[in-house]
Amino acid sequence: MDFDFGAEDEELRGHARAWLTAHLVGPYARAVGLGGPGSEHEGVAARRAWERELGRGGWIGQGWDIPDGAYGQRRLSLTGQVVWAEEYAALRAPGRVGHIGENLLAPTLVAHGSQEQRDRFLPGIARGEELWCQGYSEPGAGSDLAGIRTAAVRDPGDGLFRVTGQKIWTSLARDADWCFVLARTEPGSRRHRGLSFLLVRMDQPGRVEVRPIRQMSGTSEFNEVFLDGAVAAEVVGREGDGWTVAMGLLALERGVSTLVQQIGFAAELERVLAAHAAAGGGSGGGSGSGGSFGDGGSGASGGSRGGDPVLRDRLVRQWAELRAMRWNALRTLAAGDDAGAPSVAKLLWGGWHRRLGELAVEVRGAAAAAGPAAWEHGLPYELGLDEEQRLFLFTRADTIYGGSDEIQRNIIAERVLGLPKEPR
Repeated sequence: MDFDFGAEDEELRGHARAWLTAHLVGPYARAVGLGGPGSEHEGVAARRAWERELGRGGWIGQGWDIPDGAYGQRRLSLTGQVVWAEEYAALRAPGRVGHIGENLLAPTLVAHGSQEQRDRFLPGIARGEELWCQGYSEPGAGSDLAGIRTAAVRDPGDGLFRVTGQKIWTSLARDADWCFVLARTEPGSRRHRGLSFLLVRMDQPGRVEVRPIRQMSGTSEFNEVFLDGAVAAEVVGREGDGWTVAMGLLALERGVSTLVQQIGFAAELERVLAAHAAAGGGSGGGSGSGGSFGDGGSGASGGSRGGDPVLRDRLVRQWAELRAMRWNALRTLAAGDDAGAPSVAKLLWGGWHRRLGELAVEVRGAAAAAGPAAWEHGLPYELGLDEEQRLFLFTRADTIYGGSDEIQRNIIAERVLGLPKEPR
């Protein structure tokens, strides 16, 4: 299979690079490199403004399956979307705060929503003006999503649903304007039946409460959301058919976004390779350039493991696995629908990223375990962590959130290989 980009893609690359360079100025320049997984607390105001800047440029909604420009967006081919993502990552543009609405909700509305719902919600997402979060997981119903207990009852007065329950691990909930919520609308229903996909406005004082969850890294990327009679403005798809809609949305998480994610992984790997080289492990090469690893050095001070041949071998393997993940993602996207592809992708990147976090601190040796001097002066824990330490702490959760490894293996076994279902 040919993975090369064509002439149109390279023309787009030049245009994207020029646009980003011209617009990453002023407050946006100060937001370069901020945000993203594990760092969603950084520069939120500037990143919200940047989202609107992207909207004015027509860069939001590139992959929506609707006519070009229908809501002010430009539609790009699959390779065009990858080109844009590569340039975006190369210039370290601010971490997106609108990606949940753009990449998850919007395609779901295109596939399952009414025309009225598309006309109501897609323009705000395309302009970067309305931000979304995802209300799926609950205490006791995370990877096993069918066990949710959040309930919604239709109000006989106005015909709208009132939602009561608790959601957890909700990214960007403090900044989102809306939340799409999976709730049980049929009393007494169990598992996949009787669920509906609801749209809930976050600004409902007394009915929607957001509480940050403090992580090991000291930051609070995730949140708890408490719903107490919150009004649901819309039902996407048929009432009671929420499981089908929800599963369609989850499949979107492993599309082009997987390639975008890998671009970020490559940048993190570059930093680890550079740290290894600085510690006496030879030339870092480059995760994107295919560079070689040097012959090593004499080691470094501070207890680093720069000259350790076993560590060097693991870094080479990490580079090779990232390249293999990229080819697998491109092959899957080019081949179209694949029932097991989302689970395979999650297994690959979850384990890979967790190992990268381990390598990030192992490269530095004992120095990575020592608390920085900033802590001695009473600064908050999270301000004293460096990039490698934050990467290590955050990646502890990679094989759990977004569907644990155990759940992904069950999906592959049952839905792809046709093995007997796990006893319940």
